[in-house]
Amino acid sequence: MNHTHISRWRSAILLALVAWLAACSRSSDNGYQGYVEGEYLYLAAPLAGYLDTLHTPRGSRVVSGAPVFSIAADTEQHGLQAAEALARAADEQLRNLSTPRRQSEIATLQAQLRVAEAALHLSDRQLQQQESLAAKGFISASQLDAARAARARDAAQVEAAREQLATARATLGRAPEVNAAQAQAQAAQADVAQKRWQVEKKIVTAPNNGEIADTFYRPGEWVPAGQPVASLLPDGLRRIRFFVPETVVARIQLGQVVQATCDGCAQPIRATVNFISPQAEYTPPVIYSRGSREKLVFRIEAVPAAEQAATLHPGLPVDVKLLEQKAP
Repeated sequence: MNHTHISRWRSAILLALVAWLAACSRSSDNGYQGYVEGEYLYLAAPLAGYLDTLHTPRGSRVVSGAPVFSIAADTEQHGLQAAEALARAADEQLRNLSTPRRQSEIATLQAQLRVAEAALHLSDRQLQQQESLAAKGFISASQLDAARAARARDAAQVEAAREQLATARATLGRAPEVNAAQAQAQAAQADVAQKRWQVEKKIVTAPNNGEIADTFYRPGEWVPAGQPVASLLPDGLRRIRFFVPETVVARIQLGQVVQATCDGCAQPIRATVNFISPQAEYTPPVIYSRGSREKLVFRIEAVPAAEQAATLHPGLPVDVKLLEQKAP
């Protein structure tokens, strides 16, 4: 039975009952015909896929939070694993940019600086010697140029070693690089949260205690996104619906307690009025006479006591009596 069939069934019951009540003579002041009505929740997953498991068959009781059905989530699981790997990589990159070098790395750079300084000191002495020899004419100009180039090379290596050491002693990376790494890590975490949500939403749980009234798919069938797979009748959404004539409706107030009885009920059912229809459910002829006014009926709904709600089945006919006191 799909959603459309359920709605037609409920409408047919309502129209038949209203017509029957309108045709009857005036009810007594404290006894009215009614029936139990249920407001169904239609459970669906926001993502499409093949129906994997029906955890709770129709007609079964469920508690809030219990799984009702699950959609196959292989693709979403793989996406989640990939997103988690990218998030770990982004975190490592951020940590690398935010953490100074290890002490062993600092010592290595210090040793490289000392080597470069020693080479520069040697180049200085060799250049001085070559300049002295060149002044006396003992070496060629090309040899002097080579000594000067070696000294310049060693000086540049000393400067590079000093910069590397200074960079290593500070936080590795400039502030914009660290900020960019932080943004990448946040984006990766957001992607993980989105993929995890997709996986979690493939398992649909019961939002309330109640009864699985019907299921609309079988395992292995393709379920479009947002298409109901099961209907749930929560205990808290069962109502006692009855109709009173226009001469009585003014005496009924929200919060008023009513008492209903039914065939086979072990004890009377107490309920609290929570809805009074603002207009008549049955329309008489245009010219109002006393006889036609007696056909006016107004729909009243009452919430049964929580401990009795689970025993009430939609469509069950009941006899309702009004009580004077309101619910505490």
